[in-house]
Amino acid sequence: MRVILASKSPRRRELLSELFSEFDIIVRDCDESLGRMSARDGVRELARKKGRATYDYLLSDSSAIAGEKPDLALIISSDTLVECDGLPLGKPRGREDAEWMLNMLSGRGHRVHTGVAVHYGGRCVSGVATTEVFFKELSREEIDEYIKTGEPFDKAGSYGIQGEAGKFVTHINGDMDTVIGLSLSLVSELCDKILEGDTGE
Repeated sequence: MRVILASKSPRRRELLSELFSEFDIIVRDCDESLGRMSARDGVRELARKKGRATYDYLLSDSSAIAGEKPDLALIISSDTLVECDGLPLGKPRGREDAEWMLNMLSGRGHRVHTGVAVHYGGRCVSGVATTEVFFKELSREEIDEYIKTGEPFDKAGSYGIQGEAGKFVTHINGDMDTVIGLSLSLVSELCDKILEGDTGE
């Protein structure tokens, strides 16, 4: 069975390799606006949209997977958002935005939501995993030095727990892979569910 990851994230690629020895990466753009959705509902919807965009592309261009039927491909997509004070925090728009987010997260807890969607046979199942992360109090110098590394700019909430920001974390409640960007337990659960023909969510 062909497995496709609908994400360019090297972190998600590394995580998924723990479940599947071989998979392809095919990513298509989609509308990522959230409207008034909560962070938890938003990541689920965005994961579904990303997977659907890749599925629709495969339907329109069968050569993308060497003539194989798109319905026979297991397409896995994901999205991650940080939530603090009820606000969804995606990737920062620039330095000031990153600084604002890190100041907001300093000395307190927040939630990281990762939505996962699996498309197969024209059907889709999805879910959300959530982990609580707690930061120590950050000084202005620590925030400034971290931003200078460039690491915050492609990360939800302006930090990567598996990188330099790991030293900011005092503890977590939940799975680390959810914070990194792909809950493996949720991926396994959803793959089993859709392959068994269960699409109830």
